[in-house]
Amino acid sequence: MRYDAAMLRQKESAVFQRIDELADEMVAFLQDLVRVPTVNPPGANYAECAALIGDQLKEFGYEIQYVTAEGLPECTPQHPRVNVIGRMAGTHAQPTLHFNGHLDVVPVGEGWTVDPFAALIRDGRLYGRGVTDQKAGIAASIFAVEAIRRAGIQLTGSVEQSATVDEESGGFAGVAYLAERGYFNRTQLDYVVITEPLDYDRICLGHRGVYWFEVVTRGRTAHGSMPFLGTSAIDCMARVIHHIESELKPKLNQRRTAMPVEPAGARAATINVNALFGGQPIDALQTPCVADVSRAIFDRRFLLEEPFVEVRGEIVALLESLRQTDAEFRYELHDRMIVHPTMTAPDAALVQAMTEAIQTTLNQTPPLIASPGTYDQKHFARIAGIEQCIAYGPGILNLAHQPDEYCELKHLVSACKAMALATLRLVG
Repeated sequence: MRYDAAMLRQKESAVFQRIDELADEMVAFLQDLVRVPTVNPPGANYAECAALIGDQLKEFGYEIQYVTAEGLPECTPQHPRVNVIGRMAGTHAQPTLHFNGHLDVVPVGEGWTVDPFAALIRDGRLYGRGVTDQKAGIAASIFAVEAIRRAGIQLTGSVEQSATVDEESGGFAGVAYLAERGYFNRTQLDYVVITEPLDYDRICLGHRGVYWFEVVTRGRTAHGSMPFLGTSAIDCMARVIHHIESELKPKLNQRRTAMPVEPAGARAATINVNALFGGQPIDALQTPCVADVSRAIFDRRFLLEEPFVEVRGEIVALLESLRQTDAEFRYELHDRMIVHPTMTAPDAALVQAMTEAIQTTLNQTPPLIASPGTYDQKHFARIAGIEQCIAYGPGILNLAHQPDEYCELKHLVSACKAMALATLRLVG
């Protein structure tokens, strides 16, 4: 990529000035976003929030389209899954830089000392559920490009902004739906920045893989006073968990990825029991019965270096070994979700542009990291086929999903400036 350094510095200075002038307007917009409780589940107020974002983009000169995830079971008249996409064409159709953020937030939970949807500002922090994860990122990217426009700079390439749904539950009615239907594809989009809060001074290149699977163990019911006449499905499930703890976990802990996953403890392969059920519902009136069914959901995080066929095969081998040693052991294995690891090359033009932008705004070189969990990069990479995709946005990662979630306003402004500079370098 070639650009005139002196001219770029003049543009950067003008854009920085506009961002400082726009800061109050950006914060007010962010407060409006936080005040719409887009809680997922169930997927509340998506249409209202999409319209709020779409109206702002239209005011700023974007062509707008709303895409509802029709045909998906989660998209109902009560809770429609409404996504919004805005496009601002440059003097040339491409290259195109796309900013994406998700508008859904997790449930509030307990422990808050402030109203989670009042968007309170106190001591330079804006509080609210979803402000860090990740409505601040949506505001920052929109106002980054607006600052360029108000500085009178005509971009050569094009810019898109999208606010999509259901990222917190997998993104299947959001980015996945849009990618499957061609709204996002490799011929249209050159660069994608997902405005997730991996910390405002770091760049995230990708994430580990995830395999969610369900194990069902079957027993034979009998009277609880004579359990020896039956087979407890719960006992069978206990054996599964014991073998995972004693045999599989030590093996996984020895495997390390070369991906720069943070925190460092997540560079190992891991497995966790997400949910466990067996026998009669705990709160129901109890009868003396041996449990004839037990179910568990497992969360296996796998590495870029682990082929998925081997990841799944390892689970099958463990279950089969139990079946072969016990004629009473019966099981079923059901795949719930499979997400493959993905990582953008550190030397990609998008990574270099964002690195230079953060160096300029913060006077430090940003660490290049990978996420322990997944986010919508999986769909941009696997379905849309887009190679240059990163996550970068304001907010402290450790505050996501926490009570009294907040975003430092200075981080919001800093990230906005970095996004604007990267935009100038990539499509300016």
